Amino acid sequence: MTKLDKARSEFPGLCDRVFLDAACVSLLPDRAGQAVSEFTAELIHMSARDATEHHIWMDQLRSDAIPQVSKLLGTDNRNIALVESTTHGLNIAAQSIPWNPGDEVLMCDLEFLQVAIPFVKMAGYADVKPVFVKHQDGVADVDAFSKQASSRTRAIVVSSTQWSNGYRIDLSGLAELAASMGAWLIVDGIQQAGAVPFDLDGIDFLIAGGHKWLNAPMGTGFTYLSDRVLNELEPGSWGYLGLEPPEGGWGNYFTTPGITPDRQYEFIRSAKRFELNGTSNYPGAIALGKSLEVVNEYGIEAAAEHIWNLGDRLIEGLKRLDVHLETPFDRDRRAGIISFSFESRSRDTACLDHLLDRKIYVAQRYTSKAGGIRVSVHYFNNENEIDQLLEGVGSFLA
Repeated sequence: MTKLDKARSEFPGLCDRVFLDAACVSLLPDRAGQAVSEFTAELIHMSARDATEHHIWMDQLRSDAIPQVSKLLGTDNRNIALVESTTHGLNIAAQSIPWNPGDEVLMCDLEFLQVAIPFVKMAGYADVKPVFVKHQDGVADVDAFSKQASSRTRAIVVSSTQWSNGYRIDLSGLAELAASMGAWLIVDGIQQAGAVPFDLDGIDFLIAGGHKWLNAPMGTGFTYLSDRVLNELEPGSWGYLGLEPPEGGWGNYFTTPGITPDRQYEFIRSAKRFELNGTSNYPGAIALGKSLEVVNEYGIEAAAEHIWNLGDRLIEGLKRLDVHLETPFDRDRRAGIISFSFESRSRDTACLDHLLDRKIYVAQRYTSKAGGIRVSVHYFNNENEIDQLLEGVGSFLA
């Protein structure tokens, strides 16, 4: 069995459709579903001696996802925090940076609205000014950001891969720009994590929800925090599970008569202190860890090569059809999203319906007039599925 065959066998949801929409909500691998089922069964019957032991077991099981994230990114466990969503992670970044009046946040007009919202809202609290870089033909590159940067630029916020047209920015170049100004680099990596590797050098916050290319459920994800963040910033919210563990563990602590909330609180000096640090989405974190096992066994470099090969096949096929290719980018500027359009919303919608009627799952997305029919090419897809999509577009044109 090849690596691809093994990976595909993990996703029973592929058997009755051509699934090319991980950029919206992906399919769950079988082992993740089984892990959640086993966890749920334990919630029903609780085999632990008491509920305290049961709670501690849940906390540990949740944390098992962290080494899998670290392996995927090639970093240390101490730099990884588990979050409830990309939204949660972006708000951690927005709320932990100490803003000064007049600070500027540099973004681009290709972004999904949630990327911008926390930083636009900061304008009402800290007199922070959002500055938007205008794209040109679906591209907002490092030079475009550099031209808009100023001495007031306090942070650069960007999606590594844009959600509507699949443009992937040069993060290394952007990191150099941010470093030259002492700005924080905040990256929404949800449309890349699990598909194409990251170079973390110079990134301060890398955030990704789990329900897209990581093939995990809603309500889970991760945030990578640089050593600079861990050394210089503090979170905007606090929870007791972020404290240094008490001597003898929490079970011992809770049964100690002399404990009091009137005390000094010492928090873990790792990324964990930026987590919610209360009870959270335990089933989602468990599934995230198991889903990441799949891609880590495949190997993120091998996954990326397969995704790029399929993307090349799709792009070449689209060039032979009477469509406008919205993702004309080489491998170094794309991940798994490839978009095309008929340069008409109604025609795009008609084609989408034509494909969905044939159980070919794609989507329709636009931002600032960039985008169209969005195809998500993942590591569990194969050449036959790309050909079926191309045949479906051809039959619509006919």
